[in-house]
Amino acid sequence: MNRQKTNINTKYLTLIPLFTVLTAIGAFIRIPLGLIPLSFQVIFVLLSSILLGKYAYLSQLLYLFLGLIGLPIFTSGGGGLYLLSPTFGYIIGFISSSFIIGNLIEINNIYDKKRLFLLSLLGVLIIHIFGVSYLFILKNFLVKESSLSLLNAIKFGSLVFLVSDIFWCFIASNVGYRLIKILNLHKS
Repeated sequence: MNRQKTNINTKYLTLIPLFTVLTAIGAFIRIPLGLIPLSFQVIFVLLSSILLGKYAYLSQLLYLFLGLIGLPIFTSGGGGLYLLSPTFGYIIGFISSSFIIGNLIEINNIYDKKRLFLLSLLGVLIIHIFGVSYLFILKNFLVKESSLSLLNAIKFGSLVFLVSDIFWCFIASNVGYRLIKILNLHKS
């Protein structure tokens, strides 16, 4: 019994930094769309939630830590000044989303494609709420050089990404469903 528990821990200890790296790689695969670029990070955040369950947030927390200490792994660099970047709220959203969705998946034993897709949609909503809120606060209260209406923050910080993020939800739920079985990560 202890040996099986060690194997499970080893899997998670391997997968947590793997998803940190994948999230960083996703930041470099981006399409500029104005204030907030379209990146491939969301799919890796969703997959980490599906595959790591309650431990998913650790991969995103490690991503945040490595970026804030200066590694240029965010979409526009790294370091402490990144706190003033319009994309920083999405990173907070990555952590929050992976924590909430990962726990919901694990606690409720949700491992079918349909419910994984619905939870992925919820995860994207959480990311967007944090991202848009931070963008709005940053542009209107912290950096007074320019202001941004709430409607424009929603438009440029969320609506332009909806189609791609729904696509990521579909991919993450299908790939995650298959990988759960291959990697034997959760008890069904």
